[in-house]
Amino acid sequence: MMKPARLTLRNRGVNFMSEPVESKDELIRYFASGAKPREQWRIGTEYEKVAVSASDGRALPFSGPNGVEEILRRLVDGHGYAPEEEDGRIIALAGPRAPITIEPGGQIELSGEQCETIHCAHREFTSHIAQLTEIGHKIGAAILGLGMQPVSRIDEIELLPKARYRIMYPYMARKGRLGQRMMKQTAGVQANLDYSGEADAMRKLRVSTALAPLIYAAFANSPICDGRLNGYASYRGHIWTGTDPDRCGAPAFIFRDDACFADYAEYALDVPMYFLIRDHRYINLTDSPGLTFRQFMERGWGRERATIEDWSNHLTTIFIEVRLKKYVEARMADSQPPSMMLALPALMKGILYDDDCLTGAWDLVKRWSHEERMELTHLAHQRGLEARAGRIGFRELALEMFNIAAAGLARQKALNERREDETIYLLGLMDLVRGGHSPASLTIERWKGLWNYDVSRMVEGCAYDSELANVAYGL
Repeated sequence: MMKPARLTLRNRGVNFMSEPVESKDELIRYFASGAKPREQWRIGTEYEKVAVSASDGRALPFSGPNGVEEILRRLVDGHGYAPEEEDGRIIALAGPRAPITIEPGGQIELSGEQCETIHCAHREFTSHIAQLTEIGHKIGAAILGLGMQPVSRIDEIELLPKARYRIMYPYMARKGRLGQRMMKQTAGVQANLDYSGEADAMRKLRVSTALAPLIYAAFANSPICDGRLNGYASYRGHIWTGTDPDRCGAPAFIFRDDACFADYAEYALDVPMYFLIRDHRYINLTDSPGLTFRQFMERGWGRERATIEDWSNHLTTIFIEVRLKKYVEARMADSQPPSMMLALPALMKGILYDDDCLTGAWDLVKRWSHEERMELTHLAHQRGLEARAGRIGFRELALEMFNIAAAGLARQKALNERREDETIYLLGLMDLVRGGHSPASLTIERWKGLWNYDVSRMVEGCAYDSELANVAYGL
């Protein structure tokens, strides 16, 4: 039970995020505080994109007159963004409605606003890529509709000069053989969704995680890296399996019918910590091997004591398929061509914001054991839609998943100016899946055929064009 003095502070509106944590119950209440009534549910999308030199497909450096930092400067000068600096370098932008951040290898991410509809997300994304492609044409850069840097090796890619990543990068090499690839080479699209309470949150977490093999297969888009085919449909997905076993994958407790916030807190408490942030400075904890949040909360670190803000930061360093913050974050999909970038948020909104669709999606995948789910996820990484779950092909299962989502979106009746509902954002990928294709299988086919193993042709074929998103949706 909280002390009366702390209740008084809360009632006076004092920020308690930096106050010491007194019990695990406070960590659990952090999740409960994210609950919202149905009418306040929103959808947020995070779009990571690979930036390359338009001439040779190599990773765009962060530094220099033709690098990612120059793109950020031009967005500040011409599009109303405010720079956020660290050690004199621009590492992120605050936007009028949504921030832009940079991933460790120079991948450009728009952390989209909380939208009522996918139509809103479409407007922000279209504006964003128009700005990027305009600047890219001027400095010889291209944004590729791929889930992975296709040419440059990790030692050829400049690490973003950010303290968080200077801590994480060497630690990744100690924890798994592919973690540094994850940081520097990969790009995904993520969908963030609200919940009404504990039972709703855990149900959404369970169903979303169970759908991971099908989402990986349908959204597979990273078959090329280091200048050649890598043998996977989603090598990005495979990379996560070799990143850090302490914080990746799909914990078994998620699939229990009685799973609750306390179970997620118990899991997160035993994940080793990367860092603390004090006075806007990162304190490296990776030199204290295996220091978990539980240990930090019980005994502190030097004179530092655990706070709710530390808990919030710690939760961002957990990389499971679907993670819980004050919302549910689905993280499985490779980054997509612009015409299909909104398919993931549309898919998740259609399923998770409709009770019947949640039930239908769970019925589609509930028969698998935890071990079977892990094996099917590995198959999805490697074979995409060609994988099978027993007698049933992933193509058939993925198409049914999309049909369930489309029914949910149709019932939600969120219409654009043309009186079209949000199913329009599923149609491109659904058509591919119906024909037995994923973005990866098309890329492989073109790499061997139309592009004839030519990187310059691949860059031209995969580069974003600011008009593509509008054309694809008929807007």
